[in-house]
Amino acid sequence: MRRPGLTASRPAASGTRTRPVPRVPLAAAVLLDVCCVLAFVAIGRASHHDGDSPAGLASTAWPFLAGLAVGLVAARAWRRPAAIVPAGLGAWLGTVAVGMLLRVVAGQGTALAFIGVALAFLGLFLLGWRVVAAILLRS
Repeated sequence: MRRPGLTASRPAASGTRTRPVPRVPLAAAVLLDVCCVLAFVAIGRASHHDGDSPAGLASTAWPFLAGLAVGLVAARAWRRPAAIVPAGLGAWLGTVAVGMLLRVVAGQGTALAFIGVALAFLGLFLLGWRVVAAILLRS
């Protein structure tokens, strides 16, 4: 019997059944991911007293948003956008790795501590909403 909001279980190679994956529309998942990245940027800029002008937010956010896009495409997130693996991991690692590379190319800072903070914050938020969605949609 299928519950609303869940996809049907598919048999695994060993003959066992896999867990259902929460169904979240792709647009909603991408919007949540973008909001997580923008929250990271806004909090970071505020903590460094860089202001919150739209131009300043955009100049800080674009490398991470581009990294998010690369990560989502690389993970083929359109297939299961709420899945922690591969969509969540792709979003998280793509955002940080590509975002930091683009910051270097653009002449923006990438201190080791900043990379650690980015990994922690974006991991918590980009993977975290997916964990919450899985719990809410499965119960």
